[in-house]
Amino acid sequence: MFLEPVPDKCFTANVRPGKNTFGETLTIFRDEEDFPELDGFQLAIVGIKEERGAVDNHGCADGADYIRKAFYQLFNHWTEIKIADLGNVKTGQDISDTYYALNQVLTELMKHHVLPIIIGGSQDMTYTMYQVYEPTGKLVNITAIDPIFDLGNDSEGLNSRSYLSHIILHQPNFLFNFTNIGYQTYYVDTESMELMKQLLFDTYRLGTLRPKIDLTEPLIRNANILSIDMAAFRAGDAPGVKNASPNGFNGEDGCKMTRYAGLNFKLSSIGFFEYNPHYDINSRTANLIAEMIWYFIDGYSVRQDDLPSTDSTDFKRYNVQIGEGEENVIFLCHKVTGKWWIDMSFMHADDPRYQRHHFIPCSKEDYDQAMNNELPDKWWQFYQKLM
Repeated sequence: MFLEPVPDKCFTANVRPGKNTFGETLTIFRDEEDFPELDGFQLAIVGIKEERGAVDNHGCADGADYIRKAFYQLFNHWTEIKIADLGNVKTGQDISDTYYALNQVLTELMKHHVLPIIIGGSQDMTYTMYQVYEPTGKLVNITAIDPIFDLGNDSEGLNSRSYLSHIILHQPNFLFNFTNIGYQTYYVDTESMELMKQLLFDTYRLGTLRPKIDLTEPLIRNANILSIDMAAFRAGDAPGVKNASPNGFNGEDGCKMTRYAGLNFKLSSIGFFEYNPHYDINSRTANLIAEMIWYFIDGYSVRQDDLPSTDSTDFKRYNVQIGEGEENVIFLCHKVTGKWWIDMSFMHADDPRYQRHHFIPCSKEDYDQAMNNELPDKWWQFYQKLM
């Protein structure tokens, strides 16, 4: 058993008047002798109490239970969705033991088609989230909401500031694409920015996205894994981070982005990291994370399989010619959800693993750009990846 029950202290918070809070309606692992059967569950909360991989954020190991206390007070409007809280991953004698325990927990959840919502601990756990997909033989996409790139320094051990380098160097490599949402340029050196370009990764500055947060929807729609560093949110909305910044996304942005994540049919794991209750003010950050999880479930409750395929009839098809004799760009728009995609299925890659990546999420703005005779950056970037 790699999990320990939810402690009693998580049930002592003041309860709002009303019925069907999550604390009342979740299936909660509270007794060592009564672990819930996973069959039939769709979502599962998993807490992390590990901080040895955290960089300058001692105390984040205590975050999971504070998030629970806030989340249990929120009202559950989707009692038809079976959600379990499986308690906290047991912290090993060595950090590698904790990584292994989390790997085994996530692997078991994947076998039962249960989507994990990971709370607490440091962001190096994203590396373990990635490793779980290796036996599937499929290429995966990771999206991180993060003010920096977490590339670390040469030869640096695995930690919350270097996990991305370890993912890139992992063999066999099954990462197709990495997307950073909301990096803050004054925290990122030019060498790291150039490396991300060379790797053909997607990086989007905070200032580009904040005025129009819906631009993050296709970025999140492309993810199998979503990793959230709470340092991406401004200190006024999320003070519970050792390295909180005066700038960042606000709370409403976070709720919108996690709802987009819930809507994403191919997203199969999400994690909220780096929350440190010792720096929080009146549980403001714990409440924000709880509300972001609430919005994730809200999106999940109405998610549908709107992923394109070569023979699908669920999409309107638009063929846009860029210039004279230049490339044609094919756009697809789902007839029901209105979501846009770029069709790259003309790229006949020998590796069948690439077939799942022939359809690139995009926005109406990308279509409008093509109509103005401009080749969208997404088209060229993924063309290079699929060559």
